[in-house]
Amino acid sequence: MSIKGKLWKQKIKEILTSRQRQVVIGGSLRPSAVLVPIYKKDGEYYIVLTKRTQSVMYHKGQISFPGGAYDKDDGDLTATALREAFEEIGVRADDVEILGNLDDQSTYTSKFVITPFVGAIPYPYKFKASRKEVEELIEAPVSALLSPSSYSPETQDDDGKNYPWGNYCYGKHRITGITARILKQLLDLVFTS
Repeated sequence: MSIKGKLWKQKIKEILTSRQRQVVIGGSLRPSAVLVPIYKKDGEYYIVLTKRTQSVMYHKGQISFPGGAYDKDDGDLTATALREAFEEIGVRADDVEILGNLDDQSTYTSKFVITPFVGAIPYPYKFKASRKEVEELIEAPVSALLSPSSYSPETQDDDGKNYPWGNYCYGKHRITGITARILKQLLDLVFTS
């Protein structure tokens, strides 16, 4: 389905809600959520990511979506994603239109099950990145991420060993792990079907 015109948010909602979402029920995995912020500028779609600082507890220096662990005061995982997006990049919950969910993802190194929420935000937006958590805010055009040269189905570690999970390169950034899996699912479902 092509995402064009003024009804782009509705089209994404339809795509995300018309499928059976994979849910992970994790006994020892802690529930968490991320927001996958997307906006449209001059006919191009952009996805907002962050480069994490070295002072965060998990996934230091990695590219990620704003998000974190569920807190009992959140009430639900949607609230977790919105709270974390506000804390990390200054996006107010009232400015986000949740379009749907992608499949849950598990990370066994940090013991989380992550629920990704795709949310439309207005453009332009005055982001306010948390210096404690965010080293850099990345606004990646979907067209660049869809370029065949940006995706590799394998990831190579620092020792040169290849692993069978994909990664994206955008400028100087390498997007790996759970973030790459979430990004690939969004791009495949919404922008390449």
